[in-house]
Amino acid sequence: MNTLTAAKHTKLAWAVTLTAALFFFYEFIQLILPNAINVQLMQAFDLNAPELGWLASMYFCANAIFLFPAGNLLDRYSTKKLLLGAVALCTIGTFVFAIAPDYRIAAAGRFVVGIGAAFCFLSCIRVASRWFPPSRMALVTGVVVTMAMLGGFVAQSPLVLLTKWIGWRHAILWDAGLGIFIALAIIFIVQDRPPNSHEEAKADKAKLQNLGFLRCIKLVLLNPNNWLGGIYTSLLNLPVFLLGGLWGMRYLVQVHNLTEVQASYATSMLFVGVIFGSPMFGWFSDHIGRRCLPMILGAVASLIVMLILMYTPDLSLTSLIILFFLIGFVTSSQVLSYPAIAELNPISLTGTAVSIASVTIMCSGVIFQPLFGWMLELNWDHTMVSDVPVYSAHDFNTAMWIMPIAFVIGIAIAAKIRETYCQAQA
Repeated sequence: MNTLTAAKHTKLAWAVTLTAALFFFYEFIQLILPNAINVQLMQAFDLNAPELGWLASMYFCANAIFLFPAGNLLDRYSTKKLLLGAVALCTIGTFVFAIAPDYRIAAAGRFVVGIGAAFCFLSCIRVASRWFPPSRMALVTGVVVTMAMLGGFVAQSPLVLLTKWIGWRHAILWDAGLGIFIALAIIFIVQDRPPNSHEEAKADKAKLQNLGFLRCIKLVLLNPNNWLGGIYTSLLNLPVFLLGGLWGMRYLVQVHNLTEVQASYATSMLFVGVIFGSPMFGWFSDHIGRRCLPMILGAVASLIVMLILMYTPDLSLTSLIILFFLIGFVTSSQVLSYPAIAELNPISLTGTAVSIASVTIMCSGVIFQPLFGWMLELNWDHTMVSDVPVYSAHDFNTAMWIMPIAFVIGIAIAAKIRETYCQAQA
C-alpha cells in the first residue's frame, strides 16, 4: 500500500468508526439523562429513591439480556444493518419514554432503549477491529469512548438548561429526533469492512463455520480474561453510572448546597474527565506496550480521588468541579480492558468476546443503581421537600462506599488479567 492509499484508508477508517460511534454518543445521552431530570421523574411518577433506581436500571436490564446475542449477531451479520435496526429501537423507546403517562410505560420505554443500546459499543469495536491493526486499538477505543462521554456531557448541563426552557418531556422528544439524524449518517458513511477485504470476510466466515456456533460460545465463555476484564470495567465504571447517571446532582445539591445548574457543571466535568482520560490512557498503554499496569494505576488513583471527595469538608464549587474531572479522568483506565479482550480472543470472535465484558458492565448498572438508592434510605429520617426526599451527607457517604470498595477489588482483578503486551495472543 503506497503512502497516498494508506492516508486515504486511514481517513476512511476514522470516518466509518466515528460515524458508528455517533450511536454510542446517542446512547450515552439516554443512559445518563435520568440524572438531569430525576426530580421531575420523581414528581411526575411519584417515585422514591429505590423506585427511581429501578426505573433507570430498566436500560441496564435490557442491555444485560441482549448484549450476548448482539455480540453473536455482529460477528455473523452486517454491522451496518444491525446498527440501523438498533438506532430505530432506541429512537422509538426514547419517544415512548417522553410521552409515558405512568411509571410502567416509562419503564417499558427505557427497556426498549436498552435493547438497542446492546449493539452500540459492540458495533464500534467490531468495526474498529476490521479497520485498524491491534497496535492502534487502545487509542481507537479511547476515542470511541470519548464520543460516548460527549453524549454524557450533553445529558448534563445542556439537558438541564433545555429542560428548564421547554420542560422534560419536550426535551426528551427533541432527543428522540436526534436518533433520526444519526441513522441517516450511518446509512451514508458506515461500511462493514475496508475496500478489497472480501477474502478476509470469507476467511472469517469460514472460521466461524468451522468452529461451529456452540464451539464459538464455549471458547468465549471459558476464557477467564473476558470475565476479569468485564468485572474490572464494571467496577471502574461505577462513578459514571452512579454519580453521572443518576445520583450525582442530588448529592451535590443536598450535601454541598449547590443549585441544580451548578451541580450539572460538576457532573458534566466527570464526563469531560473521561473525554480526556480515555484517549490518554489508550495512548499511554499503546506507547509503553502494556495493558495491565495502566489499569492498576488507574484503579489506585480512582480510590484516592474518591476518598478525597467523600471526606474533605466544605468543598467549594471549583474544588468539586476539579474532583469530578479527576474521577472521570482516572477511571478512564477501564477502556483498556476492551483492547486486552480483543487481543486475547480470535479476531473472528471479537464481538462475542467483548459482549461478555459488556454484559458484566450492564449487570453492574442493574445491581448498583437500585442498591445505591436502597443504601441512601437505610438511615434516612424521611425528610421531604416539595415531594422530593432529602438525604444527609451521612446517607450519601454510606451509599458512596460502594465505589472505594469496588476500586480495591478492581486493583486485584487487573493484576490477574493476562498481559498481552499490545499484541494479538489468539
